[in-house]
Amino acid sequence: MLKKIVSVSLALLLSVAFAHATVKTESGATESLAGKSETYRLQVPVEKDSATTQIRMLIPDGVKITRFLQLPGWTRTMEKDANGRVTSVTWTGNLEPMEFARFFFSATNPAGTGTLSWKVYQTYADGTTVAWDDSSADTPASKTTLK
Repeated sequence: MLKKIVSVSLALLLSVAFAHATVKTESGATESLAGKSETYRLQVPVEKDSATTQIRMLIPDGVKITRFLQLPGWTRTMEKDANGRVTSVTWTGNLEPMEFARFFFSATNPAGTGTLSWKVYQTYADGTTVAWDDSSADTPASKTTLK
């Protein structure tokens, strides 16, 4: 019985540890090259008993978004700065409990090495928002290392 409790507890801990909004390269890497054009994927799972209805991603400084892959059932809006650079993207749609979605986009990385921090805000049908932005140890922002 104790072995079963430990196994269930470990499975729950692992699901929490790996179940969050992440941005990785198309191949699943968390590293890329400075100045390189890259295809990224934002993966968002539904972690509640309520559907996800909106996903907002802030674009790290220096990253230049060039294209998006359309995801059927979702609409996309963008905010841009005075120079026309995309600073945030918001997808609106419906993602039911126990589902996840991948939003693909192409971008050019900044020329310098360092770490990109992708802040994502996931809004649920019940009105709550989870901020994947390092505001809590439980809700880390996804990171990409540029070499």
